[in-house]
Amino acid sequence: MSQNYVSFKKYPDAKEARAIQQLLIDNGIECTFIDGGSAIGSAMTGELSKEYELQLHPDNFEQAQTLLEKEAEGMIANLPEDYYLLSFTNEELHDVVVKHYEWSEFDYMLALKLLAERGHGIDQGHINNMRIEELNQLAKPEKSQKGWVAAGYIFAILGGFFGIVTGYVLWTSQKTLPNGDMVYTYNNNDRKNGKNILILSIITTLVYLTIWFWPKN
Repeated sequence: MSQNYVSFKKYPDAKEARAIQQLLIDNGIECTFIDGGSAIGSAMTGELSKEYELQLHPDNFEQAQTLLEKEAEGMIANLPEDYYLLSFTNEELHDVVVKHYEWSEFDYMLALKLLAERGHGIDQGHINNMRIEELNQLAKPEKSQKGWVAAGYIFAILGGFFGIVTGYVLWTSQKTLPNGDMVYTYNNNDRKNGKNILILSIITTLVYLTIWFWPKN
């Protein structure tokens, strides 16, 4: 698969993820299945969770989303009477629509249907505007990482692996938006510091290694 493939959806169930992968492939949308492995479980319960990820090219995000929403729409007729979304308030349903990327396509389509039935329907133009606003919020960099920057410089002076990793993450880390776009995770100032930390860490590491391995008389 191309290195340009990015995360599209994550599922807690491998069978569900495989089924959706096959649906996308059957409709001409190539995607890859990633076994995320065991995540760190709760220290209280000792339980472990797993995530199964589907990745595809960002250019296919909109087509894939439309396909999944169409499939979900056809499932609403078989909705269980005790389905949890039925107890949601209008405000909560509105949040499902805006943050559709955090919910299944079924929940998204059902939220739209329930809002319409309650007389609070949302037209597609308004949905598009809300999504643009949400994307703009998600695209904003994380708040200033002063603590990590300070720790990074300490690691850099001491030399070693942690300084290199801290600098590299601050400088290059990116996140995938719901529409497939990639943006940098941290602001420009933190990224500049990250680059400096990385360079300084490499230099100090090389200096310490040179001193350590320099022939002793």
